[in-house]
Amino acid sequence: MAGGLHPSLRPTPPSSSSSSSSFTSRLLLMLTILPLTLAAFAFVLQWRGGLTDPTTRWSPDPLFPGMDPSGTVPSSAAAASDCVDLLGRSRSASFPYYRDWKFSYGSDLRPKLCITTSTSAGLEQTLPWLFYHKVIGVTNFFLFVEGKAATPGVSKVLESIPGVKVIYRTKELEEQQARSRIWNETWLASFFYKPCNYELFVKQSLNMEMAIVMAREAGMDWIIHLDTDELIHPAGAREYSMRQLLAEVPGNVDMVIFPNYESSVERDDIKEPFSEVSMFKKNYDHLPKDTYFGNYKEATRGNPNYFLTYGNGKSAARIQDHLRPNGAHRWHNYMKTPNEIKLDEAAVLHYTYPKFSDLTSRRDRCRCKPTKEDVKRCFMLEFDRASYTLILVSLFLSGKEE
Repeated sequence: MAGGLHPSLRPTPPSSSSSSSSFTSRLLLMLTILPLTLAAFAFVLQWRGGLTDPTTRWSPDPLFPGMDPSGTVPSSAAAASDCVDLLGRSRSASFPYYRDWKFSYGSDLRPKLCITTSTSAGLEQTLPWLFYHKVIGVTNFFLFVEGKAATPGVSKVLESIPGVKVIYRTKELEEQQARSRIWNETWLASFFYKPCNYELFVKQSLNMEMAIVMAREAGMDWIIHLDTDELIHPAGAREYSMRQLLAEVPGNVDMVIFPNYESSVERDDIKEPFSEVSMFKKNYDHLPKDTYFGNYKEATRGNPNYFLTYGNGKSAARIQDHLRPNGAHRWHNYMKTPNEIKLDEAAVLHYTYPKFSDLTSRRDRCRCKPTKEDVKRCFMLEFDRASYTLILVSLFLSGKEE
């Protein structure tokens, strides 16, 4: 009897058909739940009704002009600021710069590069210019401002950006620069006491001299002078970085020359040059000689120069004793002839007159008579002289200029 009881206490093994049915059910259940879960997750990510947008959660308040994520501008702000249509096309967020961004620039990162400029441009030009150069490794900016750039609505924004120092053209500044040793030297003497472009060239040189002192105090390793219609193009660097590019420069080099490229504007309705203009005429330093001379006539199209404006590039100088400016495009040294190199790929992109307002601004700043003698007294370049004269004539014929 005992032998007959044991078999009845053992569990009966499940049949193969029931085991297969259970596995299939679980698999179908998982395949049903997984797509539903993923769909719900995607819906939550895209839904903005009840969740905080990460870009606004960690962004400071207030945002820079033009950065309102809602795409609207309060009426009070619109009345009090000239920045409502900051980026021309719309009020949507098209300039991704926030006040507290530090770009992970630590004090131990070398070399440190600063840019100095003399500008009267508004925020629509200066903010993208600043942001671009911060991204490629520029840490500090010394902005000598006049005109629109010195107005409260513009300068307040510029001063709030980390690494930017705004210098106003005050009476104290002019008195300090009047004592500069530059006035007693011959290398800039032919530009003294002349209007318009000549006056600007002297101001730029005096500002560059002061920027050298500021750069040394800020612990900079390199300094470059750029206008706000120019972008450094660090081609040849593996990470598209100015810091990496200059880190590879030999220690005995005092100055690095960046040949300039000049923009070729294809439309007459450009609003944001840095994002809309993409075609450039290469500098002859970066062209095979047979290509340059073989196509010179076609490239110049009757202009006496290969470029409409300058063609000698811009330079970055190593901060050291006795450094001085040598005009807006070069640096020099009071005690020695600088050892300089010219880069084979890196360049300065010059956005030359992409908008008609860039030409008319010369009229507003210079106020020279449309005579051959007076225009020559105001402008260095033939293109500037011709364009200035044509603008005055066209405005006179249209009744807009007295």
